Amino acid sequence: MKHPADILKVTLLALVMLATVGMRPTVASEKAGTTDSIEVSLLTCAPHSEIYSLYGHTAIRFRNKASGVDWTFNYGVFNFHKPHFALRFAFGLTDYELGVVPYRIFEREYKKDGRQITEQVINMTPAEKRRLYEALMTNYMSEERVYRYNYFYNNCTTKARDMIEKCVYGRVVYHDNTQEGPVTYREMIHHWTEGHHWAAFGNDLCLGVAADQPATPRQQQFLPYNLMHSFASAQIVCDGVSRPLVKETRVVSEGRKQEAEDAFPLTPLACASLLLAVSLAAAIAEWRRGKTFKALDFLLLSVSGLAGVVVFALLFSEHPTTSTNLQVLLLNPMPLIFLPAVLKGKTLFWRIYTFMIMLFLVCGIFQDYAEGMGILALCLLSRCLIHLGLAYKHKTNKA
Repeated sequence: MKHPADILKVTLLALVMLATVGMRPTVASEKAGTTDSIEVSLLTCAPHSEIYSLYGHTAIRFRNKASGVDWTFNYGVFNFHKPHFALRFAFGLTDYELGVVPYRIFEREYKKDGRQITEQVINMTPAEKRRLYEALMTNYMSEERVYRYNYFYNNCTTKARDMIEKCVYGRVVYHDNTQEGPVTYREMIHHWTEGHHWAAFGNDLCLGVAADQPATPRQQQFLPYNLMHSFASAQIVCDGVSRPLVKETRVVSEGRKQEAEDAFPLTPLACASLLLAVSLAAAIAEWRRGKTFKALDFLLLSVSGLAGVVVFALLFSEHPTTSTNLQVLLLNPMPLIFLPAVLKGKTLFWRIYTFMIMLFLVCGIFQDYAEGMGILALCLLSRCLIHLGLAYKHKTNKA
């Protein structure tokens, strides 16, 4: 017996095909250039406060005004409950798929969250609309409905763009740069995570050097609002004749202002600063008593080592922007390996770690680090220096 979700998909597909039997315009109407009742639109949805919706969303709307048929094709369907979802997402192994739902259901969900929906009606000919509809349905019915998701290069926004571009006769020419001057992937996502300090911190902790390279105007279109702005001034060029890609723009669902609020009251910078203050105070006390606080070492090395396991593992992710992350110089599994020796008073780890921290600080000219990472580096460096200083002091006293 099929899974209920599969039965629902088959039933939905049958309803879509039955409802759109009258979707093909006649050859006579195409030659005459008459306006048909089919309307194809790009839907751009405003962000929401949930971490997975901070950047907005994109979908394609297919509407037959004569028959009342109104469907939304959405490349952003995923299953949160799939085993190891977070782990698979981190390693670039997440699969998304194309979903089809009635537009009223799609709109209702976004209205409920107070998210604005902007609709750009695409300036397609009847033949191009039919071509797009058939391509979407073929995609939905095939195994290609499921695709390997990549946030920057292959997401719900780029899939919608690619499908529209593929189905127009001629080519789509973009005339604008979605951002003024060179802009990086990191700078673009910072714009949308403003006020969400811990979400930005998590992103920056995972992203490496590649995220700080300038993105081309086309690469910038991975963000829904960037694509919407690009579509607004784009042209379809065919046989030397051009026409606007978008013939009408309208807000079909008003939204409300989304408040940015972190669940944790302190920012990463504040936490790192507090940790540095504690470490410096501890170092002063340790120098006076001639002995380090092992509990503090255990806490700092355990936490940094566990975080380092994540950063180190992401070097092997399929996400190309995480493969060269210089923050691994500061956060890596080494503290966990050396922890027993550190608690026994050995200093080899502190000598190695001092060199790595200094290298980390120098490499900051090549990569933008997560908020507070520089201060965290100073905190860990203070631990290295107090241990090496006390070891030298004891050695001198014995001599």
